[in-house]
Amino acid sequence: MSIPDPEILSQSKIGVNMDLSIHAEANLALDPAFRKVLVPWAVQGGLNPPVVTHGKGCYFFDDHGKRYLDLTSGYVAMPLGHGHTKIVKAIQDQAERMCWVASSYFNDVRAEYAELLNSISPWAEGMRVHFACGGAEANDDAVKIARLVTRRPKILTAYRSYHGGTIGASSMTGVDRWRDPFPALPGMVKFFAPYPYRSPFHTLDPKNETRWALEHLGRILSHEGAQNVAAILLEPMTGSSGVVVYPDGYLEGVRALCDRYGILLIFDEVMTGFGRTGAAFCAQRVGALPDLISFAKGASSSYTPLGGVLVRESVAKFFDAELFDIGHTHSGHVLAVAGGLAALKVFIEDGLFERAREIETWLSDGLNELAARHPQIGEVRGMGALFGIELVRDRETREPLVQWHHPAGSLPMKAFYSELLSRGVHAYGRYNVVIVAPPLVISRSELDQGFAALDAALTAMEHAR
Repeated sequence: MSIPDPEILSQSKIGVNMDLSIHAEANLALDPAFRKVLVPWAVQGGLNPPVVTHGKGCYFFDDHGKRYLDLTSGYVAMPLGHGHTKIVKAIQDQAERMCWVASSYFNDVRAEYAELLNSISPWAEGMRVHFACGGAEANDDAVKIARLVTRRPKILTAYRSYHGGTIGASSMTGVDRWRDPFPALPGMVKFFAPYPYRSPFHTLDPKNETRWALEHLGRILSHEGAQNVAAILLEPMTGSSGVVVYPDGYLEGVRALCDRYGILLIFDEVMTGFGRTGAAFCAQRVGALPDLISFAKGASSSYTPLGGVLVRESVAKFFDAELFDIGHTHSGHVLAVAGGLAALKVFIEDGLFERAREIETWLSDGLNELAARHPQIGEVRGMGALFGIELVRDRETREPLVQWHHPAGSLPMKAFYSELLSRGVHAYGRYNVVIVAPPLVISRSELDQGFAALDAALTAMEHAR
């Protein structure tokens, strides 16, 4: 019997008994070595997830040979699927040649990757790249860069946001951070970003949503002192915090506020970068240019732990005369960069940035067909190959199926993800929003398998009510 993805189990950290005793007998058969690994985002007692051993394409397999369609690319992290031979070979070749080079030296693989990144960046003026090992670290470093350049202390981020699990990135994050037993870092300020389906400004008019959201942000800047703000850090569309697509004009308005007050604009593209939204970066899709872009996940299709910050040239040149006082032992780790370089070549040669727009049509059509049959779907929204299904108890009132920050009613979602797993489909989400973000190499027939599993899981949920 299956249990929901560990992301769902994270809710139990707030003290909710997820009642996993049903799996106790199966757990006795597990090799005790599995218990030596602390599973992220999960209460450890009673865990009995699949033991995953290998993968190929859009599927991974457990130790019993059962196949699972990866409908969310892991954690929206594997746009090229499993076992891509070009990436595997590039990593093998680099391992034979050299596995590590000090980050203080120049390196041919880093230089080639940086040049290719420059060719797909959104800035005509060009950019430079700082390497990190993952998304949280990249966001931490983006904030350090902004503070070094502006000499200002404050960073503004949205309440409905997720930026990573380090103490710094957790301070930036606006979702679920209240449960952490440590305070946010100084200088982190929150604001409400627009959310047309559940407006924090009490309007269902998208035009007013943009206007009021920008007025609200302007008010925050006034009270905090815009001259004290180094950067505004935003996901250009939110990922695990709800897959919210911002209304027209909002990001352009944020850009204008930043320009007015000399504030740097940072886009967290850890989830949305590298073709996920139908362009190399979501910034190119939404038409608003940031000053820095943090990236990770899809950069190497997660074959290697790779992240970093793209810094537009007009900002990066500051460090030609000032100390770039940021770095890590594994900044630009050559095995990681070799994986990223190979992945980027695949993205470009196979036209996968553009293919996400074809998948967008499939997802929009298929998920809206599900919405027509299942009244528990309140809204389908997304861009490219990143969509969210918001589940509700009542379409008219829009009452969420599971309240955000109140996971006591999360058992319906637990059953939903269990049903998907039993049907050989992996997905995850947050509270009442299910994320659908398949690999960019998925076929229409494979995606149809995912739609069928979602249909069955929704039906089972409705019958259980």
